[in-house]
Amino acid sequence: MIQRWHKKTQLPLLALVFFLFVLCTIFINERRFQEIHRKEIRKGDDVATRNDVKKTFSSTSTPSSLNSSHPKDRSERTHFHLPHSHEFCANLGKIDLLSRSTLVTSSGDSIIYLYSCDGIILSGNYGGNPVVLDRFSTCKSTVKYSGKKAGWDIHFDKQEERKDSCDVFSGRWVFDNTSYPLYNESDCPYMSDQLACLKHGRPDLGYQYWRWQPHGCNLKRWNATEIWDKLRGKRLMFVGDSLNRGQWISMLCLLQSVIPAEKKSITPNAPLTIFRAEEYNATIEFQWAPLLVESNSDDPVNHRLDERIMRPDSVLRHASEWKHADILIFNSYLWWRQGPVKLLWSTEENGVCEEAQGLEAMELAMDAWADWIGSNVDPLKQKVFFVTMSPTHLWSREWEAGTNGNCYSEKSPIEDEKYWGSGSDLDTMRMVENVVSWLKSKVSVINITQLSEYRKDGHPSVYRKFWEARTDEELANPMSYSDCIHWCLPGVPDVWNQLLLHFLL
Repeated sequence: MIQRWHKKTQLPLLALVFFLFVLCTIFINERRFQEIHRKEIRKGDDVATRNDVKKTFSSTSTPSSLNSSHPKDRSERTHFHLPHSHEFCANLGKIDLLSRSTLVTSSGDSIIYLYSCDGIILSGNYGGNPVVLDRFSTCKSTVKYSGKKAGWDIHFDKQEERKDSCDVFSGRWVFDNTSYPLYNESDCPYMSDQLACLKHGRPDLGYQYWRWQPHGCNLKRWNATEIWDKLRGKRLMFVGDSLNRGQWISMLCLLQSVIPAEKKSITPNAPLTIFRAEEYNATIEFQWAPLLVESNSDDPVNHRLDERIMRPDSVLRHASEWKHADILIFNSYLWWRQGPVKLLWSTEENGVCEEAQGLEAMELAMDAWADWIGSNVDPLKQKVFFVTMSPTHLWSREWEAGTNGNCYSEKSPIEDEKYWGSGSDLDTMRMVENVVSWLKSKVSVINITQLSEYRKDGHPSVYRKFWEARTDEELANPMSYSDCIHWCLPGVPDVWNQLLLHFLL
């Protein structure tokens, strides 16, 4: 009796197991068929690198009006009405999402608009599906720059410049060993060995004790708790090269001490490195983007390359993060001073690059950046700052005639308020001023150049970690390998952040 009952109850159980097996088989096969279909669509496309953007889209119409030269005067540009994002996103079911975070139709039509479905215009590029640039990218051939422009069609309305009661960028350095430095190098767990001059043997401490004093007014006294209250619930993001990274580290050192250890964290070194303050639900972030536009140097670690290649008509890779930040601080200058740059346009299908001089290439990058800002930034919701060029001190003859040194062993600032070194290029300054002038209502300029010009004493020189071993010949001549570009911390970048917070508070 017991045996008969046991056999009867096994049949429904076996049937259930068999039914589940059939369902799983159907599901797995369906997934395989979808993957085969996606691979067919992706044929000829490269694999995305780890720097690829997230959740960015492009539509596929090709109006001929976009294929036009870039007017020299922005006021002459025509306004181009882009498709409504809701209409675009309603068609997502007809489009396949690639691993490279772009969208193409099954017929492989050209890219026109780069959108996100929350209405953000990421770029206005057009052409075929461009290969993602990484440190392994090369040009098949190189020709001289033709003067081509991206043909941006976003209209700018020039705004009146905001007038402040005091010019905080004009002033002098005052020795103050009572209230400065604002933190100790050894107390900042996020200090970089590239900037930790005391740790690496600098014998003098004077560079830490200088306070910036504007003519006719005072900067607000530093209060870390007040600043965190201002940043509560916000994302503050620095975007740029190693100099902007130094300013980011300075900001962390200035603010981190009031956050309990168990309430703060930082991600590992990555294209986007994030410091989190949990109790304020706030982040202070750094995005490595030395050329602002996409380039083969976008790896935050492996970016020392013999050939620098940039895509002058696309900020897509980086801008996918910009749109989510509440406060953005950009810089770009140093990398444009290192010789010619290769331009690989998004429309180029044969790998042919154009070679442009640094200033030409930088203007193209600034145009792409400005068009994204002009198209996407609502100044009521986002605050955007552009930090001007950081000066170098490579030739002591510029501040002391008859000498043949650099910043090595310098211990005090330059006192001549009219001093301007050759490391700060006036043509570049004028170009940046011209680009930013069309974004007055959306971008505030932090003019660090003149005040930093005075600080020949503020660089690491030999007192930093170098990633390559120094030769006996170099060690015998310290000036030959002195770093007169970056800045010791605590030091000059702390004042840059004080100026930034002057406009935020």
